[in-house]
Amino acid sequence: MQTNALRGLLYEFGIVLPEGHRVLLKHIHDELAKAQEQARLPEVVVVSVQDQLRRIDGLQADIDQLDKRLASMVQQNQHMQALQAIPGIGALTATALVSTATDLSSFDSGRQFAAWLGLTPRQTGTGGKTRQLGISKRGDPYVRTLLMHGARAVIARSQRSGWIERLLLRRPYSVVVAALANKLARTAWAVLVKGKAFDPVRWNPVDRAAA
Repeated sequence: MQTNALRGLLYEFGIVLPEGHRVLLKHIHDELAKAQEQARLPEVVVVSVQDQLRRIDGLQADIDQLDKRLASMVQQNQHMQALQAIPGIGALTATALVSTATDLSSFDSGRQFAAWLGLTPRQTGTGGKTRQLGISKRGDPYVRTLLMHGARAVIARSQRSGWIERLLLRRPYSVVVAALANKLARTAWAVLVKGKAFDPVRWNPVDRAAA
């Protein structure tokens, strides 16, 4: 958010910076120096941008420290390590899942666990006809949000031959994200409750059939 705000501010003065947090920080100092030499930026803007960059450096240091703590937690927990093998589940989501769902065995199935997280569709119907609505959004909103973000990351990296790409051809993007987040939750339940390693072949059945 901070770097995006800087990008938008400097764009108003004709300075175009690349997208992406780390890439922007790599180029912004050179671009700022050039703008100062060419008198393209008022001094008050230069000072403000420099202050903002110092705040961003502080935030990045805090983030890096938290990442190290999470990595240390994962290394000491076999359940978290097993979850990280699932596409779309990183250290943050793994720790959140293990911490939130302390007794997954209380759920009879992965679908029940996904429903507890609010990742199953709501249904309505009259006259014998049933219509599916959006996800129920019950349960823990933080874990659900992490799984949704993980689903988006998986979709961004998907290949055209994958089952995700095939689903995108048939359904809207938001529906695919919710469906994949549901699958992430069900897979996490299976890995933790059944004690089996993540199986990439079962995860991608379309690719297996195509092979």
